[in-house]
Amino acid sequence: MAFDKSLDKTLFSETADFEMTKITVGVFQYNDGEKKLQISRENRSQENEWTFSKLGRMFKDEAEAVVPLIKKALEVM
Repeated sequence: MAFDKSLDKTLFSETADFEMTKITVGVFQYNDGEKKLQISRENRSQENEWTFSKLGRMFKDEAEAVVPLIKKALEVM
């Protein structure tokens, strides 16, 4: 069964913005299934466009900004 974007619901999404990167915390639910937490990173390219990147490791300031967003997301779950 292929992924169907129309069945994917975004229940929560907030972003922490930094100079050259942004980290988004979201809660998603596919086809009325179990709610899942997703954390993603986007980096600003030299052309000033946002591109998806693996989250990988976070600096302390990034982690401090993301923790409150995760707590909000957990309330939705």
